[in-house]
Amino acid sequence: MDNQNFSGGPKTPPPPSAAKRAAPGQTASLYEPKLALEFFKLGGTLEQFPAGKQIFAENEKTSGFFSKGARIYLLLDGDVMLTRAGKPLDLVPPGEIFGEMAAIAELPRSATATARKNCRVLSLDEKQFQHALQQMPEFALMLMSVLAQRLRRGVARLAAAKKTSVAPLEHKDTLNRQMLLDLRQALGNPTPTTAPAGKTIVTKGSLGACMFVVTQGRIAISVDDTVIEHVGPGGAFGEMALVDRSGRSATATAQTDSAWLLVGRDQFVDMVKAQPAFGIALMRSMSARVLHIDKLLES
Repeated sequence: MDNQNFSGGPKTPPPPSAAKRAAPGQTASLYEPKLALEFFKLGGTLEQFPAGKQIFAENEKTSGFFSKGARIYLLLDGDVMLTRAGKPLDLVPPGEIFGEMAAIAELPRSATATARKNCRVLSLDEKQFQHALQQMPEFALMLMSVLAQRLRRGVARLAAAKKTSVAPLEHKDTLNRQMLLDLRQALGNPTPTTAPAGKTIVTKGSLGACMFVVTQGRIAISVDDTVIEHVGPGGAFGEMALVDRSGRSATATAQTDSAWLLVGRDQFVDMVKAQPAFGIALMRSMSARVLHIDKLLES
C-alpha cells in the first residue's frame, strides 16, 4: 500500500516471508507473492528505475481508479523507499506490491516512492489490471483478504480504545444500478432478504460465509454499540466472510426497513470473471473502510 505495504517476500526461493510462520502474537500474512507475480505477468509492463529515480510523488492525484496514468507496481528487483513529508516510512522489498491503495481508493498518493537501488518492476494501468483480473479473479480475493486482515486489526484496536462517539462512514453506491441488475441476474433473480427497522442482521463474533449487498434501506455497522458506518442501497458489508471464516468483526442492524442480496465466494468469483469492475468496486469499498478506521484511530 502507499503507506503500508503487503507483507511479501522474494519471488524465488528461499520461500517468501508471507509463507513463513508468524512470530508469537503476530498474524501470518495472507499475501501470496507467487499469485501476485502470476497476476502481474498476465498484462504488466516491465519498467526499470535507476537508483534515486522517483516513481510517484506524495499527494499526486489519481482522480479515479487508475486514471491519469496512475499505475500499481510489483517490485521484481531492488528496493523502493517510501517517504512522507521527506521522512522514511517503509522499505519495499522484492515481491511486494506498492502504490495500489491510492489507485483503488481514488485518493492522492499518501507517500513518495523512490528507487533506493536500481529497480525492475511490473506495472499495471486500469485496462491491464481489469484484463488480468478477468483471467485471475482469485487475485481480488487475495487482495481483499489482506485488506480484511488489516481491517480486523483496526476494528479490534478501535474496540479496545472504547471510543463512544465517532463520525460514521456514509457508504452507498459501491455498486451502480447496472451492477446491481447484473448481480441479481447472476444470482438467479432471487427475492431480496428483508428486515424491519431495528432488526439485528449479523452479530459481532458470529460466523458467516456470505457478504450482503443492500438494495433498500439503511444498515448501521457498529462495534460495541458505537456506530462506525452506515450502508445504503448499492453498498456492501460483510465482505470479509468471502475471504476468511473468522467471526464477524462488527454488528449490523437495520436502521430502516431494509433489503439485501447475499453473495457467496463462488458467486463473487464468477461475477469478477464476467465483470472485473465488480471486483474493483468491492476492493474500493474495503479500502475505504480501512482508511476510515485508520482515521478514527488517529482522532
